[in-house]
Amino acid sequence: MRILVAEDEQDLNRLMVQALERAGYSVDSCYDGADALDYAAGADYDCILLDIMMPKADGRTVLRTLRSRGCAVPVIFLTALDSVQDRIDGLDLGADDYLVKPFDMAELLARIRAATRKYGGQKTTVLTAGDLSLDTVTHGVTRAGQTINLSAKEYAILEYLLRNKGAVLSRAQLENHIWNYDYAGGSNVVDVYIAYLRKKVDAPFDKKLIHTVRGAGWVLREE
Repeated sequence: MRILVAEDEQDLNRLMVQALERAGYSVDSCYDGADALDYAAGADYDCILLDIMMPKADGRTVLRTLRSRGCAVPVIFLTALDSVQDRIDGLDLGADDYLVKPFDMAELLARIRAATRKYGGQKTTVLTAGDLSLDTVTHGVTRAGQTINLSAKEYAILEYLLRNKGAVLSRAQLENHIWNYDYAGGSNVVDVYIAYLRKKVDAPFDKKLIHTVRGAGWVLREE
């Protein structure tokens, strides 16, 4: 999944980016509200972490603008404003959650998982397709009871395929969700990782789950 961090405290911004990348997320970051709006307009994020007190445009203005554009991406406010009314105001503006500084990175990761589950209609942390199972908390993947070891990018692609089970995903969609703006890979990198996944997830088993839709992309489905 791809996350946008909009936080003007540079040290905190850096720490959040590091924690998110360690957890397997693709991350873009910025330090003011104007850049946050530009980033959000140019990419399809799965969650936005939004500081309230930022230069150029504060977090409330950013959120109000995003919602007015029809952007329904989950937004978690990060702020030192901790009164009950501050929280009420943030939630009423359309935020999905409100996390008061200072916070523990483990809690931030848990809140991201909760927000993205709600957005995707998931009620569990375990995604499945047939005998394939992926735990979004532990990042454990099994098929028919056998553990499958995946790299961070392989895991991210498989999670995205499972979250969109039955939907055909194009190369551009996969690139947009799995890599950030710093990505400068080749045009066939998605094909390479799909091949890696098939070797691990499908090759040892009779029933195949990852299918190519010629001219369109790939779909994960049970035949």
